[in-house]
Amino acid sequence: MTATEARARIREQFGVEPVVEPGLLTVALPVERWQDVAAFAKRDLGCLYFNWLSAVDWKEQGLEVVCRLENLDAGLALMLRTRLGAGHSQCPTLTGLYRGADWMERECYDMFGVVFEGHPDLRRILLPQDWEGFPLRKDYAVDTPHLPYR
Repeated sequence: MTATEARARIREQFGVEPVVEPGLLTVALPVERWQDVAAFAKRDLGCLYFNWLSAVDWKEQGLEVVCRLENLDAGLALMLRTRLGAGHSQCPTLTGLYRGADWMERECYDMFGVVFEGHPDLRRILLPQDWEGFPLRKDYAVDTPHLPYR
C-alpha cells in the first residue's frame, strides 16, 4: 500500500486530511478518534509495527500525543497526532492494539503527566513513585530540590 492509497482510505473513513511528506503520512485527529484510527491503521493499512510514542508540551495550547506506526512490508510510515488541549491530560491507551505501547505510555505518563485511560499498569517507570511533577512539561520548576537518585 502506498502513502497516497492510505491517505485516501483515511480521508474516506474518518473525514480527516492526512499530510503526505516524503516517507511519512501524518494524521492529526481528535482524541476521541485516537484508538479508532490506530485500529484502522493496524487492521486495514497493515501497520503492525508500533515504532514509538511521545508527547509535546505546547504550553498554552496544551499537550499533544504523537506516535508512529509502520507497515514494514509496504514501506508505509504513519504518524498519528492528537491535541489534548490546555488543562487536559487524558488520552485512550493503545496497549490493547499494540503491546509495544505499554512502556512508552508509562514513560509519557512519567515525564509529561499524560493519563492513558484503560492502561493496564499506569505508574512511573523512570522516576521514583513519590516524585512530584512531570519533568518534561514547560511548567515544571527545574530548580526544585530533589533527593539524589539512588
